[in-house]
Amino acid sequence: MIEFLSNYYLYALVFVVLGIGIYMVIASENLVKKLIGVNLFQTAIFLFFVAMAYVEGGSAPIVPAEKNPGELLVASPLPQVIVLTAIVVGIALTAVGLALIIRIYAEYGTLREDTLREVRADE
Repeated sequence: MIEFLSNYYLYALVFVVLGIGIYMVIASENLVKKLIGVNLFQTAIFLFFVAMAYVEGGSAPIVPAEKNPGELLVASPLPQVIVLTAIVVGIALTAVGLALIIRIYAEYGTLREDTLREVRADE
């Protein structure tokens, strides 16, 4: 087990952060904590993509003029591009989520999910 964790520590970190994010989304009653859990879950997915794209001994995908492209061991830039795009989308979704949370608090005066369900049932 120790050898596995020493070789694949990034994947272990991914699953720990993923588990914490899922737990926060499921167990928390506060909407802000749920949004933080979603962001943690999202961060774990980003880390997983970057860890999968790692190439042992690889270099940046820039081919020098004197080298044959078939001789170089390079990392694919596609996962990094996908993660950068996902980070931008995640920031936008977080901003929209926070705006909705502010609006919900202004309307109902609480951020607890169970209290919001009771208030909505009374209307």
